[in-house]
Amino acid sequence: MPSFDIVSEVEKTEVKNAVEQTNKEVGTRFDFKGSDARVEQAELVLTIHADNDFQLDQVQDILNGKLAKRGVDIKCLEISDKIEKVSGNKVKRACTVKVGVEIELAKKIVKLIKDSKQKVQASIQGDTVRVTGKNRDDLQAAIAFIKKSITDFPLQYQNFRD
Repeated sequence: MPSFDIVSEVEKTEVKNAVEQTNKEVGTRFDFKGSDARVEQAELVLTIHADNDFQLDQVQDILNGKLAKRGVDIKCLEISDKIEKVSGNKVKRACTVKVGVEIELAKKIVKLIKDSKQKVQASIQGDTVRVTGKNRDDLQAAIAFIKKSITDFPLQYQNFRD
């Protein structure tokens, strides 16, 4: 039976490159001269450091632009609302890169597919959702339906098999 997987993945090398480009731009920009503004990466957690809230927002905007240019969907970033005070009057904010389809979203996808009365079946397999159907056209219709229904989270469709 034909099938495909719904996943949510991010190229870690592209995230790393975007962080490096952001740090390079922050280091060369005149309005950041003499400041300690930077972005640090620890696996899938990005920490933005700056001297004040305004610079923190500017570095966040630069990072978002660099991620978008590198092809990383900004919707996969979970930006913390909490701005932490560090030594003196410096501040930092944590951003987490979300990878994998969360259980709640996977259940929502399965429910959407079942409620749509399409000729496909969906099952949750870890952090992916496997969709199977009788023919390729049904699967392509399911992909179009999911793309239209879920716009708030970046999803990719992989392992399309006949």
